[in-house]
Amino acid sequence: MMKGYLLTAEGEKIWLPPFSGWRLRRTGSVPCDSFEGNCPWDGGVESALDRACRLIVEQEGARRFTGVLDEYEICWDETGGELTVSGRGLAALLLDNEARGQDYQVATLKDILRDHVEPYGVPVGRVGELAAVPGFSVSSGESEWQVLYDFARYHNGVQPRLDAWGSLTVEAGDGGKTVLVDDRSGVMAVRWRDKRYGVCSEILIQDRKRLGVQRITNDPFIAQGGQRRQVMTQPGKGAYQGLRYSGQFQLDRSAEERFRAEITLPGSYFCEPGDQVSLRLTRPAIRGVWTVQETEAVLDKKGQRVKLTLG
Repeated sequence: MMKGYLLTAEGEKIWLPPFSGWRLRRTGSVPCDSFEGNCPWDGGVESALDRACRLIVEQEGARRFTGVLDEYEICWDETGGELTVSGRGLAALLLDNEARGQDYQVATLKDILRDHVEPYGVPVGRVGELAAVPGFSVSSGESEWQVLYDFARYHNGVQPRLDAWGSLTVEAGDGGKTVLVDDRSGVMAVRWRDKRYGVCSEILIQDRKRLGVQRITNDPFIAQGGQRRQVMTQPGKGAYQGLRYSGQFQLDRSAEERFRAEITLPGSYFCEPGDQVSLRLTRPAIRGVWTVQETEAVLDKKGQRVKLTLG
């Protein structure tokens, strides 16, 4: 049973009836997590709903979602009342707020969390030992999430992510747990995609200072006949800021979403983004270990099911 409650800015808790239908999407980062649920509603505390700002969802005692209350709707007809609530994960607080332009002589993770995360009430959980970045610049108007992402992902190779409690993790992932999905798992649907558009076969990096050119190639894609070259010029912001334009990084990013598998399973088959799924399917013939990119759990008139997006 999925149930939840709302929180006001003063900390008042407003319990909701158990949800009769819901859709929960977990990504861990961007696009941020989201939840929409509906439940029977008898009324009486509409004034408290006006003051609510957070949405918490639990299932069998486990936290499933912590986020911002984006919208609620109350409907009444001859069958009774219904309340629908929807919200996004706490990453929305960083996505919705723009940063002020700022230049750091040397930026540390502590600086980034202090200036661009903690002021918005996003709890900080596990953090790793990330290298400081000399000459780190923040452009006015970019989101606070983009600032965090630039520092962690571009310069340190770490993907920032939020868990079901809304707590931020900025450390290298451990791969999570591994689950097996095979022909006995009751798979309801499978979708396999090989999207080659946008994948780079090679990247040329032009260095303004040294007047040299570096060529980095995606040899497996070239062997398949792929041909898409991208030319980049190393910016004049120093070596560290130039790392975001690293050819290998851009090459990897271009191929990151090429292969995708979507597996729909019955019931509440919860995995977290970052978990591993060992696929052993015969139709279509897909095998190997995949990483969970996104989960979408649903309860509606068709029943309860979950779709895992794997990459």
